Amino acid sequence: MALAPEKQNQPAHILDTVINRIGQIVLGKERQARLSLACLLARGHLLIEDLPGVGKTTLAHVLAKVLGLQFQRIQFTADLLPADILGVSIYQADTKNFVYHPGPVFSQLVLADEINRATPKTQSALLEAMEERQVTADGVTHKLPQPFFVIATQNPHHLIGTFPLPESQLDRFLMRIEMGYPDRAAERALLKGRDRRELVESLQPVIGADKLAAMQQLAARVHTADPLLDYVQNLLDATRRAGEFAEGLSPRAGLSLVAAARAWALLAGRDMVLPEDVQAVAPSVIGHRLRPASGGRTVNITRLLESVPIP
Repeated sequence: MALAPEKQNQPAHILDTVINRIGQIVLGKERQARLSLACLLARGHLLIEDLPGVGKTTLAHVLAKVLGLQFQRIQFTADLLPADILGVSIYQADTKNFVYHPGPVFSQLVLADEINRATPKTQSALLEAMEERQVTADGVTHKLPQPFFVIATQNPHHLIGTFPLPESQLDRFLMRIEMGYPDRAAERALLKGRDRRELVESLQPVIGADKLAAMQQLAARVHTADPLLDYVQNLLDATRRAGEFAEGLSPRAGLSLVAAARAWALLAGRDMVLPEDVQAVAPSVIGHRLRPASGGRTVNITRLLESVPIP
């Protein structure tokens, strides 16, 4: 049965259409698609860490297509320079002035592919752009397009030729997710189907930049009751008191957790955040912000969530 027009225009229905369109190309990864969209609705940036060939780049391409965003891909390599990302001022002999030529970062969705193959100096070139949504060159500030969303992919650290992202850079990413291997049915469909790049090119936008901006404003207005904020603060306190973490979560991590939970609630069609929303996004929001006191690389977010009572 067809949906009534007012139902079709509801944000949750529109966002479900976006998720379904992504799922036509990126098979068997609905949770990753929802987390990616929630990250964008919360005006954050996304880090995808996994092995080559599991669909990281494809997911970024598909998001740009279905959301109708300007897209630029930057391939990070060891010899990439900050100017290759941000742009450069070139002297014009006829006018005797320097003219700024914007780099590929001036796009609505920027894919920083294999970001940890570049040197730390080049990695840090994205810091101001991601945090302030602007670029300063020769003392002049240039605003970036709106919306502005960075999706960075990185290879696991055990692969040769990688430079680990410092904590200050990791903190700029609202979420970090992994794609993982597809299940058997999804992999069979991939093997039998058309080339994913051809399918991406045939995609039509579901919403545009203006509609997306309106959705972001809706997400920011999703209600968070005081008991819910108590729950978030209790989670933050638990990381600061627990001996298993090298450092506790910062207030900015708390803000990121609330913003992501609001976006997750909007995806579910609700106008208020539930503790389940916080729990759904917590592994992706705080996992890369915590380090084990033992010196390892991974933390047990499930145990943390189980240790804090739900209000």
